[in-house]
Amino acid sequence: MMATLMRRRLALACAVMLSAAAAHADVIGAKGDVAWQDKVASMSAGNNGGFVLHAPKGERKIAAQKLAVHTASPMFDGLFAMAQAELQQDSVAAIRDGAYDHGHPMPCECFATGAKWPFVWTRDLSYSVDLALWRLDPARARQSMRFKLSDVREPSAPQGLYVMQDTGSGGSWPISTDRVVWFLGARHLLDDAAFADDTWRALKDTLAQDRLYTFDGRLGLYRGETSFLDWRQQTYPRWTEKDVRFIGESFALSTNVLHYQALQLAAQQAAQRHDATAAEYRAQADALRQAINAHFWRDERGMYMSYIGPNAMPVDTYDLLGLSLAITSGVADEGRAKQALANYPSWPAGSPVIWPERADQPIYHNRAIWPFVSAYALRAARAVNDAPRIAHEMDSLVRGAALAASNMENYELVSQAVHVDEGALSGPVVNSPRQLWSVAAYLDMVMTGVFGLGDDGRIDPKLPSAWLAPLFGDAQRITLDLGSQHITLVRPANADGDLLVAAAQSREGDETIVQLKAITSGAKPLRIDAPLYGPAMPDAPSVTATAKGWQIASPSKAMLYVDGRRTGLVEGSLVVPDSGTRQCFQLTQVGEGGMESLPSKETCEGDEARVAGQGPWEWRAPADGTYRVAFAYTNAHGPINTGVTAAVKLLDIRCDSGQPQPLPVLMPHSAGPQRSTSVTITAHAGTPCRFSLDQGFNMSYLSHNAHYTGEQGGAGGPVNEATIDALLVSPQPTEKATP
Repeated sequence: MMATLMRRRLALACAVMLSAAAAHADVIGAKGDVAWQDKVASMSAGNNGGFVLHAPKGERKIAAQKLAVHTASPMFDGLFAMAQAELQQDSVAAIRDGAYDHGHPMPCECFATGAKWPFVWTRDLSYSVDLALWRLDPARARQSMRFKLSDVREPSAPQGLYVMQDTGSGGSWPISTDRVVWFLGARHLLDDAAFADDTWRALKDTLAQDRLYTFDGRLGLYRGETSFLDWRQQTYPRWTEKDVRFIGESFALSTNVLHYQALQLAAQQAAQRHDATAAEYRAQADALRQAINAHFWRDERGMYMSYIGPNAMPVDTYDLLGLSLAITSGVADEGRAKQALANYPSWPAGSPVIWPERADQPIYHNRAIWPFVSAYALRAARAVNDAPRIAHEMDSLVRGAALAASNMENYELVSQAVHVDEGALSGPVVNSPRQLWSVAAYLDMVMTGVFGLGDDGRIDPKLPSAWLAPLFGDAQRITLDLGSQHITLVRPANADGDLLVAAAQSREGDETIVQLKAITSGAKPLRIDAPLYGPAMPDAPSVTATAKGWQIASPSKAMLYVDGRRTGLVEGSLVVPDSGTRQCFQLTQVGEGGMESLPSKETCEGDEARVAGQGPWEWRAPADGTYRVAFAYTNAHGPINTGVTAAVKLLDIRCDSGQPQPLPVLMPHSAGPQRSTSVTITAHAGTPCRFSLDQGFNMSYLSHNAHYTGEQGGAGGPVNEATIDALLVSPQPTEKATP
């Protein structure tokens, strides 16, 4: 049945793709309606300047709002009003979640996440504030953002003001490390002196903590999970559903770009405060930008990879948010920005948040459009004058809101439906009306995407010529009314080009009048020829010891990786020399166009010393060299998908030759015994080395998490423990040593 459903979806995708390839059709038709497949929505005038949306699910009355757009399209104008109405619904006096205070309301003049999510999470809020909410209600935005800061309740732990990683894999931070997205929103709200001071404290403390626990000095990158894409088996290898060590030792594009932007903000704030750290933050940001470009760019795809595995193992997977952030932040230069956006695939309904899709996963992040990601893709397209992509993201945002009669959290990729029934693959699995970041996405699309209102107040419209007829009709002007400010766009004399930009600007009182002109962007057409699914992930390789080395067997054409490094194609079998060290082997299946699957689970062979006990431990190196150190442990303090009790330790190593400062070791929530993350040391033959673990830091130490009642580490006090069975030490090739 599943195979039949997939074939049906693929056939539909191909048919719709072919029709879309013929020509761009205005998402808003000549009669002002939105028609898509077998669904139609229209907008008419309501009472007192309001609107009535006639959607497939029924009528929705929309009251007139404080801000307004005046175009030839009642649909466009009415959906802008609807987004504001939904923002009012998401503006609450108290929030609640079952994991905090037993689900009781927590007073907060905050933004709630959506109809089904009456709480506020760091990433949802921060992206929403960055997109639009800082403009519309800065006081509530600041209050909401402050709710995600916390000091420390444990006197023995390092004190400071930290941004909370309030959810994430394996007990959240530092497996999930995108809490620094908070600074993306906060940067717009610094005109309030008290909030600016809080932001500066949080910047210093959070960045220092991340530098200690998540920064890999060898690669120059921050470890941790992809931002927002935190349902592991949807985007990471499915075996990470029960073991998140791979995620904790991997590196995500989006999270590294967010750290780059936080470091930039720290440099700016330090300079304004005449703080001597400005140069250091600037140097760290510059080095991080270079490292991102060195390790994430995949030349044969012309795109940045979504994440790379331990030891910078390349993974042939991509995500639109990370790519868009790389472009809008300036991490990508102009050439790579244009190339990456042009190479990222699209479907007629919109742009998928990940590519390629997973054939064995239900619809959620997989096979889905998320409006807030579409809004960042729109920003990226504006940055490089990609007219086809600008039009495509605008189409998708308008179509989704009109047909669903709300700014939904997500949509299925091919149909743009809020739910598709496909048995075990049905979805989106979770969806919600008036999702905050979707509301913010729509507002940003109108204010920034169409009218060109920049963060600094400058007006820089970049309107696709394909949208000229729907918005202008026969009129000469369209206007955005922001109350104290008006922006009016004037129709160009001709539309001989695919992008409308400013030819001239003038001011009349509180009105900015922008005369448009048409230019040819030179952007490539949307990529519509990409396969929907990537190859299936193979099983862990079969490894056999032979006189010539390790023989790796694979029943299909596969790429072999040894300790994260690409080694060669396996077509039946391949022999890898025995390095005399512990080696770990993984396979990726090679499919159409050389596309690789996600990596298999690893098979490891070779010597490894096991020193039983809960520590301290003593071990002697059998030979001069470098060694990898890890622990066999169990952490049963919470579920794999969330919590605040990832065990975080600092490994103190005392060898006669001396060792650097204590090194962080992570022991995330586990579904039984497993390995911790590892560190690399240098030791001399016969030298006794003594290992002990000191307490590190996790999110349960934060004062705010005294309210956490979902699992351990909350009201009962901080928990930063794991049951340790043994110290594990294995020799490594010399060239892999960490300096």
